[in-house]
Amino acid sequence: MSRTARERLRTLAGVAILAVLLWRLGTGAFLDGLRRIDGPALLASVALGVLTTVCSAWRWCLVARGLDLRLPLGRAVADYYRALFLNAALPGGVLGDVHRAVQHGQHAGDLGRGVRAVVLERAAGQVALIAVGAAVVLAPLSPASAAVRHALTTPGAVVTFAVLAAAGAAAVLWLRGRPGTSRRSRAVRAVLAEARRALLARDLWPGVVVSSLAVLAGHLGMFVLAARVAGSQASVAALLPLAVLALLAMALPLNVGGWGPREGVTAWAFGVAGLGAAQGLTVSVVYGVLAFAASLPGVGVLAGPFVTRLRRERPQIEFEERVLAESGAAHRRA
Repeated sequence: MSRTARERLRTLAGVAILAVLLWRLGTGAFLDGLRRIDGPALLASVALGVLTTVCSAWRWCLVARGLDLRLPLGRAVADYYRALFLNAALPGGVLGDVHRAVQHGQHAGDLGRGVRAVVLERAAGQVALIAVGAAVVLAPLSPASAAVRHALTTPGAVVTFAVLAAAGAAAVLWLRGRPGTSRRSRAVRAVLAEARRALLARDLWPGVVVSSLAVLAGHLGMFVLAARVAGSQASVAALLPLAVLALLAMALPLNVGGWGPREGVTAWAFGVAGLGAAQGLTVSVVYGVLAFAASLPGVGVLAGPFVTRLRRERPQIEFEERVLAESGAAHRRA
């Protein structure tokens, strides 16, 4: 299957999820979420976005340094903002990351390592999310935690996890049994060595851990903010496990600009926790809008080169206009 076909299927999957939610819960949850968003909420989301973006860019710089790539923090912040906006504005939810990976690799003179730096940087964030998420879901924080744990241990969920684990094991065995695996094995070992150097080096891993936890705290804070804007009175302890599930769902490549799995999982989680599926959908809609607002500084980063070029060309344009005006005046006098 071609890459274009896969992207279309992923987009269609996200659209299908949203269509099912609309069919089952109606448009009221969507519209209610949009009506509740106000100026203070948008400003708070932008502030949280600054925290998460700067910390994410810092983590990217650390990983790049571990791979012997130069990446100043200022440029990393700007590139990260642009990537966030493109992720939110374009289907798939990852095109912005692809753009920053390729651009950084080309700028550094090593496209492969530039791409791997972005992959490892995002992987560090996912590992932190899974580790903290497991602790949050397993901890007896609230009745919502117990409800989510119960839902995740139902026979259907256990079978799903078993199938995924079996599929992963089968894929590993298939790769090991393929001809030419020695070359693949060397490539895998090289990638693992780079990952250890970029993420686990003595002078890098504390910063990677701190930045990842700060980014995760910002995302969880954004979810709690969205819940309050949506009118949910649930405690923070009750919201944390639901937020973790929503963030994990956002990592699935089956979305339209980030929309789709997040809404489905959040509605399901709120329903399981006894808070109402419609309330969960409203919270997810508010979260999506606030996250998009937090990415809007990326528009300025995108427009920056055009504005700079216009400023540079403006004196020449004004000079040409003046010459044309003077020549026209001289022609009329003649």
